Amino acid sequence: MNQLKSNLALSTQSPTSFKPKVKETIIQLLANLANPKEIQQYLDRFVDAGKTHFAVIKVGGAILDNDLDNLCSSLAFLEQIGLFPIVIHGAGPQLSKNLAQKSITSEFVDGQRITTPEVLSVAKKTFIQQNLKLANKLQALGVKTASITSGVFYAKQSSQEQLGLVGEINNIDLEPIKSAIESGAIPILSSLAETETGQVLNVNADNATNQLAIAIEPYKIIFLTQTGGILNEKNKVISSINLVTDYSELIAQPWLHSGMKLKVKQIAEILSQLPSTASVSITTPAHLAKELFTHKGSGTLLRRGESIMTHESVETIKTKKLKALLESSFKKQLDNDYFEKLKVHKAFVTYCYRAAAIVTIEDGIPFLDKFVVDDSAKGEGLGKAVWEKMVQSLPAIYWRAKPDNPINQFYFKKAHGHMKSKDWNIYWYGLNDFAQIEQCINAANNKAATLN
Repeated sequence: MNQLKSNLALSTQSPTSFKPKVKETIIQLLANLANPKEIQQYLDRFVDAGKTHFAVIKVGGAILDNDLDNLCSSLAFLEQIGLFPIVIHGAGPQLSKNLAQKSITSEFVDGQRITTPEVLSVAKKTFIQQNLKLANKLQALGVKTASITSGVFYAKQSSQEQLGLVGEINNIDLEPIKSAIESGAIPILSSLAETETGQVLNVNADNATNQLAIAIEPYKIIFLTQTGGILNEKNKVISSINLVTDYSELIAQPWLHSGMKLKVKQIAEILSQLPSTASVSITTPAHLAKELFTHKGSGTLLRRGESIMTHESVETIKTKKLKALLESSFKKQLDNDYFEKLKVHKAFVTYCYRAAAIVTIEDGIPFLDKFVVDDSAKGEGLGKAVWEKMVQSLPAIYWRAKPDNPINQFYFKKAHGHMKSKDWNIYWYGLNDFAQIEQCINAANNKAATLN
């Protein structure tokens, strides 16, 4: 663990000590990330997950053809700071091309390729070719790799007989993966499996990734795609999805369909079988480091998440837990009589007390007294989920923040208006009447601080 941390310190202070071939890559990637403290926070999480439990990364076959340079640069960056993701790749486009060149018919049933003996023969060669292409490119950058095209996935033949030699994974041997990482190599896996009798079977790469993630229990599961995330109705990437609160509404949207709808369902199933700390990211190879090491990210982050409880009285709140959250996040002491004086209008608190919004009423207008996200939850989308729950419940609200508050940029984006006074930045949402806004500004300026 200490070695990994020292590697990051090296990467942020003395890039000249890196291998010459990747030095420029490291500098370029770090320049696009957040400050070193933010990067260190994520590295600590990844280190705590354990050396073989950092991440499983699924690479689509199209990425190997169209974005190989960015993929290898990002993987080289991770290796340079001491992180060893488990990479599993597909090869669908290449297989289709190779089959066509040999005039072998390739048919699909419900999106799955029918694998005849002739198709399987070409598939085996294609997977080895693509595996070696990625491994060789990484090795040219000075990255040690381990090509693993067999010996990990074991399967039985699919119960859908019309699919032919397609496998359903029923066992995974993690030893080849662990041995590779212990030797300092990034393992690169192909999604081919074997039966107990040694028959090779074709396995869908997404399914293999899902089963591998359940076996490994990694901190991160990453799908690298060309779209870079899950797109909403306006074809914009959705930054974060809290499955507990968002899944039912999301899955019912008409714009979420076909492969992406299936992927969301599969991700929900995976995360239901993993520790609550696990998460799934969908991003592009070029933005992998930004997605991993910044709160803002670059792609779609999916977590199982937490339910958000709405309280209308202090009596239903676990005040000791909330006090601990407030004090640890603000790094200040809360007034001893804060909860005694607090007249809650609505408090939105996540189930595990890792994010909260406390709202009071000041002269008939809701006032956001405290909005807080625990350090361990930053980047998970919990704060966004709490905020959205709050504004859905309250059509108008105002709040204040110190000028040096690190989330003022977030507040600027969320507010319909704001002004700066000597001691506070004051924001409002859903207020249009000038007299009301003036009233809110005066109330915010005159309200006593409760954190010292």
